[in-house]
Amino acid sequence: QVHLVESGGGLVQTGGSLRLSCAASGRTFGSFTTGWFRRAPGSPPGSQREFVAAVTWSGGSTSYSDSVKGRFTISRDNAKNTVYLQMNSLKPEDTAVYYCATPLGYNGTYYVPSGYDAWGQGTQVTVSS
Repeated sequence: QVHLVESGGGLVQTGGSLRLSCAASGRTFGSFTTGWFRRAPGSPPGSQREFVAAVTWSGGSTSYSDSVKGRFTISRDNAKNTVYLQMNSLKPEDTAVYYCATPLGYNGTYYVPSGYDAWGQGTQVTVSS
């Protein structure tokens, strides 16, 4: 089983930057795509976490939601078993708990939560206006 731990969240002003990290332990990410999702405060109960970004195992292919494209960058260091999310030009609407996730058996649909099996506990990002 893989254990994911996110870090790097915090409070930042509009326009600021944060770098989130997702470290895997217990086993590696394997040859799977890793994704970042978020849940904004006040999200309806039972609502899906929102896709933010995903990166293939090689790091050669990345995908982003339209809301973060051009501002966020996902990357990975397989030697460190860590995936990063560099967030620039942050906006108040980016305020959320951010989660990283990975499949365990095979790559599912990367932009929906059901495509992933293992999740971290989340890290809070708050952007003040």
